[in-house]
Amino acid sequence: MKNYYETLGVSKTSTKDEIKKAFHKLAHKYHPDKEGGDEAKFKEVNEAYSVLSDDKKRSQFDTFGSNGNFQGGNGGAGFGGFDFSGFQQGFGGFNQGGDVEFDLGDILGQFFGGGRPRQKRGKNIQMDVELTFKESIFGTNRELKPKDKKITVSIPPGIDNGTTLRVQGYGEELQDAQPGDLLVRIWVIPDNNFKKEGSHLVTDLHIKLTSAILGDEIPLETLDGLIDIKIPEGVHHAELLRIKGKGVPSERSKVRGDLYVRILIDMPKKLSKDQRKKIEELKKEGI
Repeated sequence: MKNYYETLGVSKTSTKDEIKKAFHKLAHKYHPDKEGGDEAKFKEVNEAYSVLSDDKKRSQFDTFGSNGNFQGGNGGAGFGGFDFSGFQQGFGGFNQGGDVEFDLGDILGQFFGGGRPRQKRGKNIQMDVELTFKESIFGTNRELKPKDKKITVSIPPGIDNGTTLRVQGYGEELQDAQPGDLLVRIWVIPDNNFKKEGSHLVTDLHIKLTSAILGDEIPLETLDGLIDIKIPEGVHHAELLRIKGKGVPSERSKVRGDLYVRILIDMPKKLSKDQRKKIEELKKEGI
């Protein structure tokens, strides 16, 4: 049985921030593109973080261990402890949390007898796809080869790490049986400069003290490219500036979220005699 806390090197009482820091450190260490990276370890770390960073999944893991079905809460629990809440979304489309599958007819048949006969079906095939942070925000296409035939899988914008996409009919094929499905598990490489918060993006911008006092116009690298951002006079340290429409795209609403820029004022570490004199004069004037 997997222990996600041990995988990330944290304790069961660790906070979300502590778990996130541990994940970023290990993801950077084991990234397959780095010299000495370890793809297997990288995937284990991603899997652990996808569970422990989600309150509901973490609670289920604490209760049931890695055998738990991380697909949401237990508000729909019923006969014998089975959770039927996942069936309200149907059997097709996306499987966003785990790959445990139940046949409703089989389950009800255990309690009431009979039930509809289960159609013979091939096994599902699972494949892992790694995305850059930018690809996860804007969406992309991936050419995969689950069997002998190549297929192109469309990955929607704004997809989260650990999400599983279901492509129907591209699993195992058996004679006189319905083919299984292809389950595409998404792994997103964390970005050093940007973080995703729902439909919005957050980034930091370091500015000089003079820019904070007098205002300025500073170039900022975004996922869309380089833009100039206006710094208002008297901006505060850690203040957030919003840039509309530069966040996460949405296929449903066709509206993008916003980009929030956290202003970090860099204080001078050493002053020349002339600089100190000028600041002392400003101090005397009450500035």
